[in-house]
Amino acid sequence: MNTSTLATAALKGGEWLIRESQPEQTFIPEEFNEEQHMVKDMCAAFLDQDILPIIQRIDAMEKGLMPSLLEKAGEQGLLGTAIPENLGGLGKDFITSTLVNEALGGGFSFSVAVAAHTGIGTLPILYFGTEAQKEKYVTKLATGEWKGSYGLTEPGSGSDALGAKTTATLSKDGKHYLLNGQKCWITNGGFADVYTVFAKVDGTQFTGFIVERGFEGFTQGPEEHKMGIKGSSTVQLYFQDCKVPVENVLGEIGKGHIIAFNILNVGRLKLCAAALGGGKRAITTCIEYAATREQFKQPIANFGAIQHKLAEMAIQAWVSETALYRTAFWIDEKEKALAAEGKPFNEAVLGAAEEYAIECAILKVLGSEALDYIVDEGVQIHGGNGYSDEYIISKAYRDSRINRIYEGTNEINRLLTVDMVLKRAMKGRLDLMGPAMGVQKELLSIPDFSSSDDSAPLAAERRLVAQFKKAILMTAGAAVQKLMMTLDKEQEILMNIADMAIATFTAESALLRVLKLQSLKGEAAVSYETDVLRVYLADAADALHKWGKDAINSFADGDEQRMMLLGIKRFTKAPAFNTKDARRRIAARLLEDKRYPL
Repeated sequence: MNTSTLATAALKGGEWLIRESQPEQTFIPEEFNEEQHMVKDMCAAFLDQDILPIIQRIDAMEKGLMPSLLEKAGEQGLLGTAIPENLGGLGKDFITSTLVNEALGGGFSFSVAVAAHTGIGTLPILYFGTEAQKEKYVTKLATGEWKGSYGLTEPGSGSDALGAKTTATLSKDGKHYLLNGQKCWITNGGFADVYTVFAKVDGTQFTGFIVERGFEGFTQGPEEHKMGIKGSSTVQLYFQDCKVPVENVLGEIGKGHIIAFNILNVGRLKLCAAALGGGKRAITTCIEYAATREQFKQPIANFGAIQHKLAEMAIQAWVSETALYRTAFWIDEKEKALAAEGKPFNEAVLGAAEEYAIECAILKVLGSEALDYIVDEGVQIHGGNGYSDEYIISKAYRDSRINRIYEGTNEINRLLTVDMVLKRAMKGRLDLMGPAMGVQKELLSIPDFSSSDDSAPLAAERRLVAQFKKAILMTAGAAVQKLMMTLDKEQEILMNIADMAIATFTAESALLRVLKLQSLKGEAAVSYETDVLRVYLADAADALHKWGKDAINSFADGDEQRMMLLGIKRFTKAPAFNTKDARRRIAARLLEDKRYPL
């Protein structure tokens, strides 16, 4: 796929809410190039040959096993996909590195270890380190010779990262910072060689430090006993006058929050990718089980209730994938544009991720909750067997749950989604006022249900997505006007609006993918994808109506309330569609292919 054939003027972050997107400007997974397909296949083969056959040994935390697996992955170049070649990596583009995260996402605890190593374990030094720091550490992290970890969370500060208590005090000779405090829930902490640790210089200036295993005053606690991801190392770190050389300060004193929050943008998108990879494998597991498990003298796959579950699992995976790679392409294009302007590598990558921080937060919620749905229904399809450790779906179920907590809880990410949109509007980065006022005027006018483009492909679906956006603008705009400075205290309303935004971004992404596929292959060739789209839109319309109604009833009353309730009903009115038969067609495709098909 030659991305130059796509329009280079990608939407700014959050701008999809107020501008119409075009399918020809949208990247879809069907456009992966040959090299990307080869990378994906290589990752899948690595899981099948080196990870899944020994998953019980991994979960038993066999000493030295996980580090050796990371080293083996490093030998195949899987740890350095996004690292420049001059630092020992492969220097691949953002889409390819995202694809690696997806393809390795079905490896249970190994997926957690590799994601932590390549993400929070490596990227802070890669993006914020000095040349000497990058040469010393990143070159070893890229190959797996050294393993990386990250110390941010503390017993008293989780989502409130800046509330950390760990301190750093300059030694009398000025050669070291003395760290005192503890960190908890540290992935890869039990075997890592190098850690990015955050502490407050003189108790106030939140700062990043590079800490090596073996530094004086640095110790670790025992492995945590967890509900899932049992094979991943999770320990507490303790610092008692831990001597960190002054040259190991990461970035600027007092600017640690810039490191922590910028890394999270990339991490949230990559978590969605890993969840997608795990979800696809779980779907295939369930298809195979449903096709062979017999009850009442026939495979349970013949039953409508099971077909409904299989179809909805596939729908959740497909729409998540669609939104993921739409965003990954935007970040890739923005990174290239910033590099062309003369920005250094780290500023180009971080600037691109920051531009699409809203979408990264959306994807984190979308991917983690899609995976949770898939594995939960997967256990149900397996029945009593799903509760047995002998069946892999039970492991997938337990391992999935953590995804809604780390990289920022899903509640935090929902609140951030709305907060970032409003802040960008206030700063003039995003023009919401004009479109919001336009929706208010439309509410006072007589609805126009006529259309001159009903012959256009998916015309009704296009109108529905456009109406979804109006529903958000109406609800959010009225909430801001009514509540103003107290809106941030009304988290329930913000969560309603965030859910409306997540579903709308996902729906539009799915629509654009189907439109592009129809233009490339013809309508008949993409009937499966069209069914997926229409079922998702039908359910999204009902969900948006409820979220909007709940929000409006929380802050409006009288004539204003009645008018907006009529508006939310108008903006979420979907064409009648037989979702039962569509789900049966989707399930038939899954069972015919005997696997997740795309």
